[in-house]
Amino acid sequence: MFAVIKTGGKQYKVKVGDILQVEKLDAEEGQNIAFNQVLLIEHEEETMIGTPFIEKALVNAEVIANFKDKKVIVFKKKRRKQYKKKRGHRQELTRIKIEEIVSDMKVSPKKKPAPIKKAEEKEKVKKQEPKAEAKPKEKKAETPIKKEAKKQAKKVIAAKPKARAVSTEKSKRKSPVGKKTGTKAAVKAKKSTINKEK
Repeated sequence: MFAVIKTGGKQYKVKVGDILQVEKLDAEEGQNIAFNQVLLIEHEEETMIGTPFIEKALVNAEVIANFKDKKVIVFKKKRRKQYKKKRGHRQELTRIKIEEIVSDMKVSPKKKPAPIKKAEEKEKVKKQEPKAEAKPKEKKAETPIKKEAKKQAKKVIAAKPKARAVSTEKSKRKSPVGKKTGTKAAVKAKKSTINKEK
């Protein structure tokens, strides 16, 4: 038989005779304490599950000692900012011993899983429910206006590649800038004008 209890914001699975450490409780050594936040109790094959806690269920325990846990170093640093912080922390805990698990509520049996249908039964169900056959879609007669629109669209599509080909040919032609053709004639003309002025 075991139970699941909640204390200090944590859940613990406990049995009779277990010794465990929990968050500090307001109780002195040797004092008895009762945990009423019981989430689950299981006894042999019977299980009680709370929603969220089980009513009229208690777990009694005895406080053995109040003590501090081992020291934990908390170090904070931000690089290049000359920021450092070092702190130590010792968590306060209570050691308890579980003495008794009490519940007055009726124990509800575990839910049995639904039986799985055999492959043969599944096949029978499939045979009994035939699928509706898909009817072929009827083609609608096209109006003469739509036919003309389609023809025009085809003409436009056919004309586009030609225009692209022309534009690509133009782009392939190199621009005359930087070519030496005609520069010699221009230089000679300038020289001749200079000579005539002299």
